[in-house]
Amino acid sequence: MSRTVFCSYLKKDAPGLAFQLIPGELGKRIFDNISQEAWNIWQKKQTMLINEKKLKLMEADDRKFIEDVMVDFLFEGKDIDIEGYTPEKN
Repeated sequence: MSRTVFCSYLKKDAPGLAFQLIPGELGKRIFDNISQEAWNIWQKKQTMLINEKKLKLMEADDRKFIEDVMVDFLFEGKDIDIEGYTPEKN
């Protein structure tokens, strides 16, 4: 049985993550307030961002950049500007 959270990103109750994916206080915040659906959306955006900006996750500055963008995206409602990407029109 999955757990339900009020997702800060989707602004509704939704199935939560199965376990805490990131250690520490930020990981707990994500686990308690972000749904699996929102996390999947973030992972797609994160992959595009890493590829477009050619980030190296072994670099502390690049990891910090990703973390800052992730918090802005998931909790502050800020969209990610990814150069060269045009979203599909429905």
